[in-house]
Amino acid sequence: MPRGLARLIISGYAKICVVDESIDQLAARLIRQIREVTGLKQVELARRSGIQSSVLSAYEHGERQPSVAALARIAGAAGLEVRVGPSLDKMEMLRAGEILVKAIELAEQLPYEPSKDLAYPPLARLAA
Repeated sequence: MPRGLARLIISGYAKICVVDESIDQLAARLIRQIREVTGLKQVELARRSGIQSSVLSAYEHGERQPSVAALARIAGAAGLEVRVGPSLDKMEMLRAGEILVKAIELAEQLPYEPSKDLAYPPLARLAA
């Protein structure tokens, strides 16, 4: 399964950030963290959000995937809101790109002499 590189922040008086989380488990982990941060029991969060307790449990255990609206309603019931923003990894990728450019520049400064003994087989032999 592809891994997500999105950042979801649930804010209010708490910030919860999930990075590089399995897409299937992202909502489950967010709901679990909402409950941990707010101290709400699953039954109370379900009551406040208007979602059946069994459905909220299935969301939190990754057995079902909530819609974005349901996830926002769950966060809202805990006094938080859901906001989606650019990946935090973007800065890391930019930094890695800068390092790669420097490494290539250094490699280009190394002395290089092509080997005279390097030979490639004729294309006819490759086809056989």
